[in-house]
Amino acid sequence: MLLPYSILVFIIHESLLWRKPFFALQSERENRKLFARMEQPVTIKYFKSRFNWRDVADAARTTIRMAEGEKEPSHSWKRRILLSEHSPIRQMTFKWKWMDLKYWVSVHFVRHKIGIEHFVSTQRTDRTGVNRDETPQSAPVNHECFANAQALIFISRKRLCRQASPETTSAWNLVLDEVKKCEPELYSVCVPECVYRGFCPEFKSCGYAATDAFQKALTAYREGDATSVR
Repeated sequence: MLLPYSILVFIIHESLLWRKPFFALQSERENRKLFARMEQPVTIKYFKSRFNWRDVADAARTTIRMAEGEKEPSHSWKRRILLSEHSPIRQMTFKWKWMDLKYWVSVHFVRHKIGIEHFVSTQRTDRTGVNRDETPQSAPVNHECFANAQALIFISRKRLCRQASPETTSAWNLVLDEVKKCEPELYSVCVPECVYRGFCPEFKSCGYAATDAFQKALTAYREGDATSVR
């Protein structure tokens, strides 16, 4: 038997009233968890390297009609191909995950699109129990990336610039710290735009390009001193 429309509306209304306190309590609990996480510093959960240098070198040899090799490429060869940014370096892929990255910092990284994929934890109300319209821009998210070496070089140019947000630069340096441990040659070519180009192209310069420290960093970048490039 079908219920009259007025009775059906009454039943739905009453059920929602009973459920409201539960959802309000649930949202309050989730809000407390969210604000607790906002006090946590951003960290790197993992950083993984997914390539081998022999494949990179063999791809380069293919382009000049040479057969595959057997030995590990030398340190100097690795730096040269990274500085030249020829296509074989795009075989060098990496995967990492930031934990508790501020949402607005995550947005900065998502703007990078070429050679990188982003996987960011949702802030949807129906998935988190927290009202998305009331969530602050500083709310933490987990941000996973899969990128090649070319992308790491390009992102460094923008996010190591002294005109970039300090919070974004700090998060990117966490990634580069991991790069340095496993691929020092790649780390040595991840530099700010001014060092990469030899001058500052910004509309509003920070003044670093006019300092002795800049000249030292520029020389280090060109000569391969990874300890002084920044």
